[in-house]
Amino acid sequence: MEENITQFMSKPVVSKILIISAGLIVIWLIIKLIQKNLFNKINDQDNRYRAKKFSNVIGYVFTILLVSIVFSDHLGGLTVALGVAGAGIAFALQEVIGSFAGWLAIMFGGFYKTGDRVQLGGIKGDVIDIGVLRTTIMETGQWVDGDLYNGRIVLIANSFVFKEPVFNYSGDFPFLWDEIKIPIHYGSNYDMASQLIMRAGNEIANKLSEESHSKWMSLQNKYRLEDAQTEPMISMTANDNWAEFTLRYVVDYKKRRFIKTQLFTRILKDIEASGEVKLASATLQMTEVPELKVNIKSG
Repeated sequence: MEENITQFMSKPVVSKILIISAGLIVIWLIIKLIQKNLFNKINDQDNRYRAKKFSNVIGYVFTILLVSIVFSDHLGGLTVALGVAGAGIAFALQEVIGSFAGWLAIMFGGFYKTGDRVQLGGIKGDVIDIGVLRTTIMETGQWVDGDLYNGRIVLIANSFVFKEPVFNYSGDFPFLWDEIKIPIHYGSNYDMASQLIMRAGNEIANKLSEESHSKWMSLQNKYRLEDAQTEPMISMTANDNWAEFTLRYVVDYKKRRFIKTQLFTRILKDIEASGEVKLASATLQMTEVPELKVNIKSG
């Protein structure tokens, strides 16, 4: 029995498998220790996530190198066979290869990072993980109004970055321009209406104007952009039904619904208390049907 075990262990293939197994244990044990004792001390969540992802890639690279070195004496005869099979494998796994190329583009091309709010392939949400083949998104919208989570987690192939536009709501400029429209009844005090709406915008939505303007200036240094107004502004148009006031303002991409609720609440209360400004609504005017006179003459 002992002789059989000795003969089995003395086989070259078995010894190489044992070497590879021991090497893999050492490689991944070192990586896990580094992740636990070193990377967990990184305060920035995004940098900690990137460091762990990079260490995993390093582990895969060392694994491939270990297998290649151990079986290097057998690789020469497999070169032709691998070359022929490589074309078929590349064709069969083109989506996988495309997703891996997309992962490289995402990690080093600045498409997006974890925590960003993006829209990929018609799916909008926050990026919660970037894998080698797929990006995981916590979805917003759909049957839920506003920019709120609906609870659905979506996995999207990284190859989408080469096929469709990537909408990033929080990249270099983590703010959005938003608008609310207030219909004012004709005959109201338009100057007072403008003052009430503008006052609400300045007190509620003007807090981010300095920070957003600073971010916009940084964006101008990176891209060719014109200067933009980040302070609240108001405009008015007239239509067949009412005078429409539009308040435009900058808001954090995660607080659109919250800020809009505050603005509407404040503006409606101020208008109702003013006594000189009235909200307009769609009305239907019924007209009287003219009297018909029918004269019937007998023949």
